[in-house]
Amino acid sequence: MIAMNKTLLAVALAAAMTTLVGHVLAADPAPAKARPALTVTLTSPAQSDWTQSLLANGSVAAWQEAIVGAEIAGLRLADVKVNVGDAVKRGQLLAQLSTDTVQAELAQSRAAAAESRANLASAQGDADRARQLQSSGSGALSAQQLAQYLTVEATAKARLDAAQARVNSDELRLAQTRITAPDDGIISARLATLGGIVQPGQELFRLIRKNRLEWRAEVPTAELARLRPGMAVSVQGADDKPVTGKLRVVSPTVDAQTRNGLVYVDLPASANLRAGSFARGEFKLGQSAALSLPQSAVQLRDGFAYAYRVGADFKVQQTKISTGRRNAERIEVTGGLTADAKVVASGVGFLSDGDVVRVVDAKAN
Repeated sequence: MIAMNKTLLAVALAAAMTTLVGHVLAADPAPAKARPALTVTLTSPAQSDWTQSLLANGSVAAWQEAIVGAEIAGLRLADVKVNVGDAVKRGQLLAQLSTDTVQAELAQSRAAAAESRANLASAQGDADRARQLQSSGSGALSAQQLAQYLTVEATAKARLDAAQARVNSDELRLAQTRITAPDDGIISARLATLGGIVQPGQELFRLIRKNRLEWRAEVPTAELARLRPGMAVSVQGADDKPVTGKLRVVSPTVDAQTRNGLVYVDLPASANLRAGSFARGEFKLGQSAALSLPQSAVQLRDGFAYAYRVGADFKVQQTKISTGRRNAERIEVTGGLTADAKVVASGVGFLSDGDVVRVVDAKAN
């Protein structure tokens, strides 16, 4: 009997312990504190004045190219004085045509002029004597004879004028055997070949006037109204060294296919650029206020830009933002954030929406 009671007591005690353990296991566990995903610093969008600019592409070209050619035909190139790249002055001799034929014709025309001058002198003497007889009233000379003397005089004078015109023409042709530079500049092309027979209008040289280059930029129609003559332009060629030019004129028309307009920018003579080369440029449009973040605070994903705002509970909130210009290591924020927003300054590529972060040295840049 006593043994049975002890058994019943042990069973009851075991049941009570089982019930107590069940209650303990069934109770809710204490919430575990979330571990920070990253240790970060905070920044806020900074307000500052940024230079407004417009980027464009275009080609470098000669401001004006002069085509130098022959004005007379059938003469041989006897000498070529310059080559491509040579700097020349206005009036400088570039090439010389053979002069033998022209000089012979000039000598002939001068001789003919001398003969006409002698004939005129004789005719004038006869005419003067006839006029004196006529004025004396002696009647020794009829009116018909007087008219003949005067006609011979006039004819001799006309022949002298024609002979002198021929001399002037031959002298001009002789001068045209000297092919000279029409302006200061740089020889950009040479087609003249020693010994070649030239023709009127044939191109022999091409000259960049004043060694002056310009940048012809293509600008969208909507941006043309923002550009003004005299505006400073930074042009960058293949060597990545920018040079400062000045906007000269904006084309009054646009291309019907591309809807772009040409803008002509004068380049300094010292610019290390060559005609025909491609160049990028930036038009300086003035100053404007900008709200910006460091590039490290902006995450680009799926074609959109995001910043991570940090709340009072240290959880980050992924915020979509609109961006604009870039200036060194900063990006302009045009929408999605206010100036007092606190966002993660760097390491945003390791964060996801809702992550908890540990903030150190939290202050706005």
